Amino acid sequence: MENIRNFCIIAHIDHGKSTLADRILELTGVIHTTENAQVLDSMDLERERGITIKAKSVRMPYKSQDGKEYILNLIDTPGHVDFNYEVSRSLKACEGAVLLVDASQGVEAQTIANAYLAIDAGLEIIPVINKIDLPNAMIDECRQQLEDSLGLPGKTALLVSAKDGTGVPDLLEAIVTLVPPPKGSIEEPLKCLIFDSFYDTYRGVIPHIRVFSGSLKHGDKIMIKSTGQIHEVDEVGYFTPQLTPSEILSAGEVGYAGAIIKKVGSIHVGDTIISPDHPETEGIHGFRHTQPMVFCGIYPINTNDYVKLTAALEKFQLNDSSIVYEKESSAALGWGYRLGFMGMLHMEITLERLKREYGQELIATMPSVIYKVYTTDGEFQLIDNPSKFPDPGRIDHIEEPIVTLRVIVPNEFVGPIMELSDAKRAKLEGMEHSDKRRALLTYEFPLAEMITGYYDKLKSVSRGYASMDYDFLGYRSGDFVKVDILVKENQVDALSFISVRETAQSRSRVLIHKLRKLIPRQMFEIPLQAAIGSKVIAREDIVALRKDVLAKCYGGDITRKRKLLEKQAEGKKKMKMVGAVEVPQEAFLLLLKMEE
Repeated sequence: MENIRNFCIIAHIDHGKSTLADRILELTGVIHTTENAQVLDSMDLERERGITIKAKSVRMPYKSQDGKEYILNLIDTPGHVDFNYEVSRSLKACEGAVLLVDASQGVEAQTIANAYLAIDAGLEIIPVINKIDLPNAMIDECRQQLEDSLGLPGKTALLVSAKDGTGVPDLLEAIVTLVPPPKGSIEEPLKCLIFDSFYDTYRGVIPHIRVFSGSLKHGDKIMIKSTGQIHEVDEVGYFTPQLTPSEILSAGEVGYAGAIIKKVGSIHVGDTIISPDHPETEGIHGFRHTQPMVFCGIYPINTNDYVKLTAALEKFQLNDSSIVYEKESSAALGWGYRLGFMGMLHMEITLERLKREYGQELIATMPSVIYKVYTTDGEFQLIDNPSKFPDPGRIDHIEEPIVTLRVIVPNEFVGPIMELSDAKRAKLEGMEHSDKRRALLTYEFPLAEMITGYYDKLKSVSRGYASMDYDFLGYRSGDFVKVDILVKENQVDALSFISVRETAQSRSRVLIHKLRKLIPRQMFEIPLQAAIGSKVIAREDIVALRKDVLAKCYGGDITRKRKLLEKQAEGKKKMKMVGAVEVPQEAFLLLLKMEE
């Protein structure tokens, strides 16, 4: 155990974590070529978008300059605020963290958030300034920012270029010198943390584990602490980065354990594996549970695929433990699920992964947040779906979730960002200048406003220089209304949305106008309405298609023509009574683009 080092790389998005991981893998001889860039970003989506979505672990042998042989367990983490839970899981399995700062960008919002996560977890932090090969690298400013923003020793920060490998050997030496070896003993009863898992068609659920005490080998019995289920281990091994079987996993090591666990719900990330001989062993504390921020409904396009969607979600949750879901049904869309996500990017990535990896064809409804609805009898309900809102007459007041939002931005963009945030009902709490170039703005921000494209707009008004991070703060009351959309006087529950009263009418008009272009014309007139309770606040009509019944009348009396027109009018009246309007799937995606 003295020669094991468990560490992770944490940073803001796009600061070069995956490239640095490639260089470390190359130096330790795990990979011999750099053609396959971003080795640990193996998912197509990660390659396409240039972001890390999943934390990946890999075991590497390393011989230090003094001739000692070490085993390094690296866990590469995502940098986007929406994948914060992946970072917190990785930190729990490590003793040290390499905090990466981009020399051209400086300390950004998520750098600060991730550094605090590592400090709270009691990890040894090694500050590293990356991309020093760039012509616009600001090394002295970065050193100063590390001291001012995080209180870390900026003077001793290591200088690295992950792209060309400069400084990486010194970083590996610093890791074996500064990161403490894992604590724990092989003699003590077995205790492992499950920090990730995935589903294999032939072998069932494969948990990724960090062994804190005891050891694990083929044929051992294991017990899942929370459920009490007992399984027999049929394989243990390491990530190199492929699964590589080994004889034993001992205290301090990171690896995987296969036990033919076919039932998907048996394993939960953050759970503890113990020995059935010592059921009194305590679970591992301090694992942070996720708090979903954004909710949306998903429905299979073909209603017969509901069972397949259920199986796909169960397997997906193994790989992404921050997803929460529950069954729901909609009059317009049939049976589906209500999913909870950490943010809008997380939602987008999840839906894309369900389509690509699990072959699901889905419709997603408009994202919403959890509202606290107080009724006139003094009770309150937490409601994440507009269709579940109680009768307006019974509502006393509604509270919405508020987050503390931190934005780091160059001074010249402070004005446009304040303007953008004011338009989103944000309340400025403070403004600090951590250095001469940049300002830190702290806002109390309504979560519902933040999820409707705020991040994209923030990036465009600041030309990509602004960075943001947020934490849940609490609830605040406001004047909210539920807007129902009626197509031919029938309410379409999947199109309902919650809005501030003053903007409800303008949002409804935009939606109704777009819907009018999307819903195909019928042989009868279709009224589209937006209503708050029984009061209609917006309306447009889809004009009926007309067949030219007078085409065959090439002459003759007006009474004959009138007779044909009256007969047509009667038919249209009858058709309007029995005709059903099919709302196309594009209409549900419209709500996602309402802000554009």
